[in-house]
Amino acid sequence: MSDDARRPLLQIIVASTRPGRIGEPIARWFAEYARAYEGFEVEIVDLAEVDLPMFAEPEHPRFGRYTLDTTKAFSATIARADAFVFVTPEYNHSFNAVLKNALDHLNREWAGKPATIVSYGGVAAGTRAAEALWPVLVGLNMVPVSAAVPIPFAMKNVSGEGDERVFSPAPETEAGAKAALDGLAAWVGKLGLQGTRA
Repeated sequence: MSDDARRPLLQIIVASTRPGRIGEPIARWFAEYARAYEGFEVEIVDLAEVDLPMFAEPEHPRFGRYTLDTTKAFSATIARADAFVFVTPEYNHSFNAVLKNALDHLNREWAGKPATIVSYGGVAAGTRAAEALWPVLVGLNMVPVSAAVPIPFAMKNVSGEGDERVFSPAPETEAGAKAALDGLAAWVGKLGLQGTRA
């Protein structure tokens, strides 16, 4: 078994799906930073590429008796994670409907796993979105890691065009990312999640 196979899997979930979103370069930066941290295997889950309709399963997700192939595929993706980072913008003092829909599709796949938030926006740095998201994560029995990463005026730190856009973090953002990864790694260890994937 390789070193990567023994590492816990950190999924970075990109919430925004709109054209021109800056969540994508921010998520790529965090993924690169997390790989350099060397405590995790890292995977980006981009909700723009996840084919989920508005919630249409006939049974409560806690039963895991999914009928739609889209839900089954999303369930398999999320189930293999050991920890989560949600990269979210702020829409009208909250997080977006696409993320809420994705969270609502599943239940046990989220539970018992540490999670934190990378929020971004203008002067408020997406913090109102994070405040709205925390209780949802707790309601799904995730373990909240308080060391979140708020990014103010995030657009100013994005350069380039299209798929080549790059996010260049401020020193305090990098420090926040380090603290978030430390918190996630600590909880993964406490919860004994390493090596639980097939």
